[in-house]
Amino acid sequence: MNSYTSEPLRAIDGRARTIRELLDKAKYAIDFYQREYAWQERQVRELIDDLTGKFLDYYEDGHARHEVERYGHYFLGSVVLSHKRGQRFVVDGQQRLTTLSLLLIYLHNLQADRDEQVDVRTLIYSEKFGRKSFNLDVPDRAEVMQTLLEGRMPELTGEGESVRNVAARYANIVDHFPGEIAAEPLPYFIDWLLENVHLVAIEAYSDEDAYTIFETMNDRGLSLSLPEMLKGYVLANITHEDDQRAVNATWKAKMQALREVGDEEDVDFFKDWLRARHAQTIRPGKRGAENKDFERIGSEFHRWVRDQKDQLGLADEKGFIRFVKGDLDFYARRYGEIRRAAGTLTPGWESIRYNAERGFTLQTQAILAPLAPDDPPEAVRRKVALVADFLDIWLARRVWSFRTIAYSSVRYTLFQLTKELRHRNVAALSEYLRDQLDAQPESFAGEPRFRLHQQNYRQVRHILVRLTHWVDSQCGVASHFEDLISEGRGRPFEIEHIWADQYERFTQWFPHPSDFETERNRIGGLVLLQRGINQSLGDAVYEQKRDAYATHSANLLARSLHPLAYQNNPAFSALIDRTGLPFRAYDAFGPDEQQERLELYIRIAEWVWNPSRLDLDGEKPPEPLPIGVPVDRDDDAGNQALMGRHKARLAFWTQLLDAAKVRSDLHARISPGKQSWLCAKRDGVSWCYAVQEDQTSAALYLEFPEASENKAVFDALLDRKQQIETKLGEPLNWYRLDDKKSCWIGVNYPGGWRVESTWAAAIEQSVEAMCRLYSILAPLVRELRTER
Repeated sequence: MNSYTSEPLRAIDGRARTIRELLDKAKYAIDFYQREYAWQERQVRELIDDLTGKFLDYYEDGHARHEVERYGHYFLGSVVLSHKRGQRFVVDGQQRLTTLSLLLIYLHNLQADRDEQVDVRTLIYSEKFGRKSFNLDVPDRAEVMQTLLEGRMPELTGEGESVRNVAARYANIVDHFPGEIAAEPLPYFIDWLLENVHLVAIEAYSDEDAYTIFETMNDRGLSLSLPEMLKGYVLANITHEDDQRAVNATWKAKMQALREVGDEEDVDFFKDWLRARHAQTIRPGKRGAENKDFERIGSEFHRWVRDQKDQLGLADEKGFIRFVKGDLDFYARRYGEIRRAAGTLTPGWESIRYNAERGFTLQTQAILAPLAPDDPPEAVRRKVALVADFLDIWLARRVWSFRTIAYSSVRYTLFQLTKELRHRNVAALSEYLRDQLDAQPESFAGEPRFRLHQQNYRQVRHILVRLTHWVDSQCGVASHFEDLISEGRGRPFEIEHIWADQYERFTQWFPHPSDFETERNRIGGLVLLQRGINQSLGDAVYEQKRDAYATHSANLLARSLHPLAYQNNPAFSALIDRTGLPFRAYDAFGPDEQQERLELYIRIAEWVWNPSRLDLDGEKPPEPLPIGVPVDRDDDAGNQALMGRHKARLAFWTQLLDAAKVRSDLHARISPGKQSWLCAKRDGVSWCYAVQEDQTSAALYLEFPEASENKAVFDALLDRKQQIETKLGEPLNWYRLDDKKSCWIGVNYPGGWRVESTWAAAIEQSVEAMCRLYSILAPLVRELRTER
């Protein structure tokens, strides 16, 4: 008998349980000697991606809720529990259970304003004699968990690592949870999560037995890692011993260097490198689709390399030596440099840190794509900067336009971009990336509604940090990005509302508290202040706040509300003269003043995220765009260089209709054509797709015979805007078109007829949006017309 089982085990119960069975009205404790909650963003993202990806394998628009019962099941791992002192203690699995509790809190908050809700409260906490306690009962975390459950930002001053990690990982869940599931499919996903996701709970009745089980499960045998298995395959194809030794030495040195950057960096390196330089296919987003290059590299890159050896040039021994001594050596060095720059601001590569701080995990793949082993150091440096700067601007515009940057929502777009970046020299890369930004439909000026809401705190805070940091840096004021962005220091910077949360002071402008709350959260009404100053000003009137900003705030963006900021400040005056930015002080701060402040922020954002950063001949002042006017990309520029407009549209519509007809019969009788619009008419309204050079739209087009009816229906729908957009899962564009008979309501996505590689993503997003639009708006339009 081996050492693990030298003593007989007492009663042990092990069986699979659903998340509902495991957590509903249950109580679990964690002993004081257990390690802290230590999961990082990587593990949370992987858990979210695994769960939501598996759910989307089964979900289809139009399913009834009860059909979720037929969806496939998912095994999430095991937990080991010990019974003692009348309680159940978690011996192994607290990281996973804590994260599941945070996910359930997020799902609870996400449903707050929905008519259709799945009650998950009994899986999070229970109440007895009026006292609430969390099912995963860890006293040190109770306060932060309660704060998150109430939808508030926690106070982290003086808190330990575990509490800070709880708050940070909840923010990661908010960032990475897919927008397409947060919309109509949300109750379906929650049902599936609670009933079809399983863990094996192994329960023992002593710590000794519980730890014996834990050690037996984790310590018996040492499994080879994926990089080690790939190394074995490579060395097996090299026959000369000296070559084997040299290759093995290079491999070991590179893997050790990567593991010094992070525990899993050696594994992530192979995923990013092989996807960046060699992956050709990605799994389409439809049920039953097979994994392609992108997915296989993510889960079994050692087998993928073996299967793709011809593509990788592994035809003979020399190929395998070159694979390690040339390619792996070069890309591992660059990967390490990029990953270090993600953690520390690096001159010239600052955007890598900015993108990482946003939680954007796909940038390394894209940055490696244009690099080649024979690139000189200066070319490498410039290529890395170009791609990182492009992503910084592209992400900022998306966030400002209420577009998600979650992994699951942009991975297809980033994969297509990655393929386009390969084999480009510095000049070609600069030109291509600048063209992509010029074609991007999202812009700061085009979305003046940008505001803070429950799901985008991290991204709004990042934008305020960048605006604040830029203004200070331009004026020679000491400003450090890491100080501004840090949430773990003694007095971190927080978002401060210029308007106090006192609706009664604003009734002359806002007929309802919800209108006030929306406008109060507009970006123009926010500044960045250190905790303490922010808290002390809570309910103060504007005049008091403005004075405090002037005397206690270290940043010019907040101080610029007060006249004192403009006195004896030649650097600030020079900035205003040089840029034309509309800074001014305000004695009072109402809706008109906040609108002016919004324009200021938009103009600063155009400087901060200036696309001319990508031009090889140097950065130039940005060209201000008209505020509130959507960018029109449907012109003839570049048409001849790519493909004929009519030919491209015909091909695009053919593919879109093939995809649309699978999802619904709405456009089943429509034939592809050469025009920019493609519409199906039902009940007197049109459901239209539109394609421009770099943008695709899905929209409801109100075109009843009488203009008055169109405006009346539009206004009635607009009254329900919040409810409609909540169900849809994203903001809509609302165009009343007062000078025209018709009106339209719709949503735009990047990717149009000009670049064929963007078609698949644009079509998938637009068709999915059309299905949601029709399911939400069609019943409302029929109801409104009946009432009239």
